[in-house]
Amino acid sequence: MRPDTPAENVDHAAEAARLERTAGLYPEDAEALLLRAAAHLELSGDRPAATKLYDRLLSSGTPSVSLDNPSLVRALKASNLWEYDHEAEARAIIDGVRAASPRDPAPWVIVAEALESHDELEAAHETFTEGARLLLTDVQEPPYSTHPLLYGRHRVRRMLGLPHDEWDALADTLHTMPVSLDELHDPKRVWSLGSEDPADLEAEISRLRAELGAYREALSRPFPVAMLHWPAGELAELIEAYPALSSEYPSYEEHLATIEAALRELAASGTPNLGVVPGTVPSYEAFAASEGASPADPALLPQYATTLAARGLAVAWPPQRGAACWCGSQRPYGECHGTEGAVAADR
Repeated sequence: MRPDTPAENVDHAAEAARLERTAGLYPEDAEALLLRAAAHLELSGDRPAATKLYDRLLSSGTPSVSLDNPSLVRALKASNLWEYDHEAEARAIIDGVRAASPRDPAPWVIVAEALESHDELEAAHETFTEGARLLLTDVQEPPYSTHPLLYGRHRVRRMLGLPHDEWDALADTLHTMPVSLDELHDPKRVWSLGSEDPADLEAEISRLRAELGAYREALSRPFPVAMLHWPAGELAELIEAYPALSSEYPSYEEHLATIEAALRELAASGTPNLGVVPGTVPSYEAFAASEGASPADPALLPQYATTLAARGLAVAWPPQRGAACWCGSQRPYGECHGTEGAVAADR
């Protein structure tokens, strides 16, 4: 589907089928592609087919698909199930997602919004709060990905008539649109849609324009400036197959240090939306073939990284507090490459 294709002109069933075929050709991207396919199926009204795709991803017997974010898939499945009268199963999955305490804000937002949309406001508030407590306690600057968590919590608290707390104040600070969050989340707004007073309708149009501006801003955020990371085994395979690239990667330790140093320099210069994207030799070779270029050409490496980032495969840098380091060591980032002097130590 072209990015400028109007939504009403999309054949969602055909687009889902195309994405499924593409997933078969690019198994390393299967998770992202099949999730998009499931979204199209939901929009087409074929929610049972979307559930089958979620089950396909979650099935341990699925060949060549290793989930990066199983909690996200489960959250999407629960939200979808509830929309076609499978409430009990949806609730059970939501309880499981909450018990898993994912470090990614997206599953928290999805299950909380599912509860909210079915008037389970107290449970939605509890879920938003659990996610915020887990991901934002002692965090000085909330990552962009956590903003919907704070906005959703603010909205539900407004509907419940609860007074503002510190996280509500933080949400107000992060919100930059002309209309305040309090006004956007005012429960009385819906009443104005049925008003015969032109002033009420004009005010609501102004609010909706502000919301649309926020959505457009979120959708237009650029792909991350992503640094290409070769895991140790992939890097060894790459150098063995293409010795000419050894000058780019004298050692694995220096490769890691170069990534961290470059990201810190970019951050210091004010570059936003930074990330790290992992490469694999088969994927890189396929990309080189699609470009009609040699994998031994160093100039191809940044193009490959940009392409992977455009597919949504980049991991945000720096990782959230307590999250594992981007290098794959499984150690917390703050105890690995996030420490002062880590770059110098690797070098």
